[in-house]
Amino acid sequence: MSDESVKRAAQECLAERLSDEGLTAEQTLNREAAVALAPAVSKRLAETVVAMCNVWNAVTKEQSLTCKETMLGDLRVRCAGRPHQLFFHFEARKRLVLVENTARGEHEPKVVLSIEGYSTDIGRDARLVRNNEPVNVEMLILGQLRTLAGLSRKADG
Repeated sequence: MSDESVKRAAQECLAERLSDEGLTAEQTLNREAAVALAPAVSKRLAETVVAMCNVWNAVTKEQSLTCKETMLGDLRVRCAGRPHQLFFHFEARKRLVLVENTARGEHEPKVVLSIEGYSTDIGRDARLVRNNEPVNVEMLILGQLRTLAGLSRKADG
């Protein structure tokens, strides 16, 4: 075996180890960002829900949807004239947001969102993810509100 082959193998081993260490460092930074920014992410979600309910109510010209924060800091949305509720439950320690819509069919799974940190051009931020994909929060909320109001999840045409 030539010295060149040994050097190449050693370089491959070193590159793999450095890659693994870099990945571990990135994961640690992402987890730290998620922990630090989880309250801000849940607050942004709550503000978005309230804002969308306000827009809904402005269009219907009545208090169709009411949003209320519970004693535990969760958010509850009710639709006038319907028995169903929409809950946004924040689990800060686990960095999770559970979305439960009682108007949803029993066969449909509950929505579980996790808060994940990620790298940006100017540092770190955190976002909601589902199935390892970033969530379009406005579309998620709109679908939940439509279901709560007794409409289909998607608008026609």
